Order: sequence, then C-alpha cells, then structure tokens
Amino acid sequence: MTSPPAADAVVVPATPLLLPGNRSLRDPVAGVRAAAEGAVRWLARRHPERVVVLGAGADAVDRGRGVTRPASLRVARSLLAVAGFAGRVDEHAPPGEDLALGGGGLLVVADGTARRDPEAPGRLDPRAAGFDEAVETALRHGDVAALRGLDEALGRALLCSGVPALRALGSGVARPAAAHVDYAGHPFGVQYWVVRWSGRDGEDPAQDAGTRRP
Repeated sequence: MTSPPAADAVVVPATPLLLPGNRSLRDPVAGVRAAAEGAVRWLARRHPERVVVLGAGADAVDRGRGVTRPASLRVARSLLAVAGFAGRVDEHAPPGEDLALGGGGLLVVADGTARRDPEAPGRLDPRAAGFDEAVETALRHGDVAALRGLDEALGRALLCSGVPALRALGSGVARPAAAHVDYAGHPFGVQYWVVRWSGRDGEDPAQDAGTRRP
C-alpha cells in the first residue's frame, strides 16, 4: 500500500456567511473571514497551478431550494478568487475514497458540530464540545490517524457535515511537518476552524498569521 504524500493543506469553514453576497456593513464573521482569506492566500502562493478542494455535498435545505452546487464548493471558489488563484481546481464534494494530489495544495472546507449552544441550528447537545475538541486537537497536532477515525454516525447526530472531508484529509496526506490554527471558535453555535498544514520540513505556518479565538 502506497503511503500518503506530504502536502500543504488548509481547513476553512463551509459557512455561506463567507460568500461575498452575505457580507454586510457589519460583517458577522469578520475574524473568520480574515483568517480564511489569509490562509487560502498562503495556499495559493505555494501552489499556483493546482488546488484540490474537499467539502460536503449539497444539504437538504439547498436541494429543497433547487440549489445543487454545494455551499462548500461555492465558499472554496470565492476564497480562491479573493486570493487571485488562476490555476486548476479539482473539486470533490463529497470526497471519494481516492485522493490524487499530484503536487497540488489541498483546501478542505468543513465545519465542526452545529450543536454547541441553545441557539445553535441543532440546539445544544452536550456531546458536541468534546467532539469538536477532539477534532481541533487532531488538526492542531497534524494527527491524521485521529481524523481518519472520526465517528461518522456521531458526526451526523451532531450536525457535523464536515466529517467526510476531515476523514478524507486524514486518509489522503501524511502527517504535516508543521500545523497552525489561525482561528477556532463557535459563533452562532457552529464550530469553525481555520488551519494551515505545511508539508515542508523546517517551515512554520504560524509565522504568517496569529491565532484568533473569540
């Protein structure tokens, strides 16, 4: 069995609030947006020819409105446009079993749970905080085995649509040489992360951005 390759990867939220049309004079996700745009610029600079996007498929709400293009892909394309990326984009939503990076960068568009507090879309579930903490620990330490092992059934119960993409990240790349969390928080009761993984030895993604945790 071939070992997964070392790769640069970025994780950003899938929230449609990051789309330009949802930005108002008072941006409700200004900190998330700044971190996500900075991380995707970092990825685009390092991989100007090709980026592979992993995200969730269209949800029931979108399908009910006749929207078939997943929010995760729309968010990815928007952030790549802001970064000035003009290369090839390969999209996988939902991701399949095989991930062929071929030297490109990896953009993972995934939220955590949506049951972090009583005002969350799925209302409060006491299991959500622990689930998100386990995911964040894996992202912070580049623990690909922990991501591969995320419980999909529990993720569905906690409205964590990002589990398939996060599992694919854990399966598709080697443990990064360095990892940095630019943002971690759960505004509106939904867990968001912005994370950079560097596949290059001797580099520290933390030099490009500070961590934001509201």
